[in-house]
Amino acid sequence: MIASQITKEEINNLPVVSFEGKIILVETVEEADIAAAYLSQFKYIGFDTETRPSFKKGDNYKVCLLQLSSEDTCYLFRLNVIGLPHSIAQILKNENILKIGLAIRDDFRALNHWVAFAPKGHIELQTFVKDYNILDNSLQKIFAILFHQKISKSQRLTNWEAEILTTQQQQYAATDAWACYRIYQALTENSDEDI
Repeated sequence: MIASQITKEEINNLPVVSFEGKIILVETVEEADIAAAYLSQFKYIGFDTETRPSFKKGDNYKVCLLQLSSEDTCYLFRLNVIGLPHSIAQILKNENILKIGLAIRDDFRALNHWVAFAPKGHIELQTFVKDYNILDNSLQKIFAILFHQKISKSQRLTNWEAEILTTQQQQYAATDAWACYRIYQALTENSDEDI
């Protein structure tokens, strides 16, 4: 039986998990096209974005990182370096490839500042998990409920526009997108033995 909620105290006692697959940083349009060809073979992929945090009123930044993940490979697209390539916008518009994410409409709105497109084929986990009696709606809490593991949030407020993304930033970004993938996979594909 899946728990419907979890406390911060309970999460703090869980072991930390992070993505253990291949992380590929994408900083050219050619690399994006290769990534798009790979990602196009999947029925669903994990989806997330990162934006440089603003610490001053009036300072706003464009979304600068897009993460798309399969079970074992996560691509990190540096939008502040290459913009939103056509091949990736095509994936975001493809209704046959489900993009699994959290607060996904806000992410799509932010991505539209790079290139105008109409997103199709996406699953909002905050709504989706309610059908499984999960009442919490943060990624960290949903993941903890299902897998009894904690996703670290220590890199969330770092500079995502930095010239070089640290290994810790890359790991954090990949873990968030992969976690969305894993949640959907666990709830739809066989679940009892995995959860």
